[in-house]
Amino acid sequence: MIPLTADQLVRAYSMGVFPMARHREDARLFWIDPEERGILPLDRFHLSHSMRKVLRHTDLVVRCDSAFEAVIALCAESAPDRPATWINDEIFRLFVELHHYGLAHSVEVWRDAALVGGLYGLSLGSAFFGESMVSRETNASKIALAHLVARLRKGGYTLLDTQFVTEHLARFGAVEIPRRDYLQLLADAIGRKAVFYGDLPGAEVLALLSSQSRTQTS
Repeated sequence: MIPLTADQLVRAYSMGVFPMARHREDARLFWIDPEERGILPLDRFHLSHSMRKVLRHTDLVVRCDSAFEAVIALCAESAPDRPATWINDEIFRLFVELHHYGLAHSVEVWRDAALVGGLYGLSLGSAFFGESMVSRETNASKIALAHLVARLRKGGYTLLDTQFVTEHLARFGAVEIPRRDYLQLLADAIGRKAVFYGDLPGAEVLALLSSQSRTQTS
């Protein structure tokens, strides 16, 4: 089996397909091109009153890109709520390489020196492809997602691709759209420029999440 390169992976994402392994121990990758694609419209992100309070009063600390490999490793671990994951060694290798190129980013949630949750994904143009999120403490993944959306809004992103829609993501406003519509959004997003803001004060995060985004994502 010939290993994929980071450039090949970028081209695949820009065409609307992404790789997954059947399980963590399987060395093979399969290209996924779902008929219905999950996205989270940035202008319709739903932040509940209770989550707003959590963001305002939490003692957890959010950082970006300070422990990218640790976030992927945590996402790949088995847990009681998900005994199997699809992140194998090849995906790990490729995304670490993309991170070194400045194309892949992590949002990390910390309690003191312990990583308790977060997410990672790929940034191309004004599209962000969310790959996986994880929580080892109540609300950690929700906090990471909220911080991601705030950064994407500030940076001028127009598309947050969630690949699929889970019950967890649906609570925040994620929806499924036909492949044809997704590819149109993707082509537009790839052609635009955006900036991923790693440092963002908590007060600005809340302000960005409280404002209605002017960008259209669906």
